Amino acid sequence: MVTDELINNCIQNGYSISTDKQLLDVDSVYYLLVNESYWAKGMPEDVFKRAVDNSICFGIYKDNVTVGFARVISDKATFAYICDVFISEEHRGHGLGKWLIHTIKSYPELQGLRRWSLATKDAHSLYEQFGFVPLADPNTWMEIKTPYITP
Repeated sequence: MVTDELINNCIQNGYSISTDKQLLDVDSVYYLLVNESYWAKGMPEDVFKRAVDNSICFGIYKDNVTVGFARVISDKATFAYICDVFISEEHRGHGLGKWLIHTIKSYPELQGLRRWSLATKDAHSLYEQFGFVPLADPNTWMEIKTPYITP
């Protein structure tokens, strides 16, 4: 779990988190996601930029360089979906993922929600620290899944 010591360590090591999209290097985040993640392969750049425009985005920065990222899709009243959580490889192992999820879950505009959701193939232990569990009744959820359409 995130402790004051972890947060202070991240800050003292020169990291910061912000939702200011003016700070976000969208091109480098896109590059990292499509080249280093399993879920964004094949995503057209214009689709990613539209997703950023319509989401609450959290960037992690060191020396004014974007080194981590997450998006939250929410109505800010009842529901939030966390996605595109990513820490660049050379900055992993410093607790930044924990700090990022803690910051998202503590964000003032996302308090009092009835449901948080996310999907992951490999980071269950990270999200379990914040109360995420497998769907209680997966039969109540449905989806339409369409692969990225590229020209």
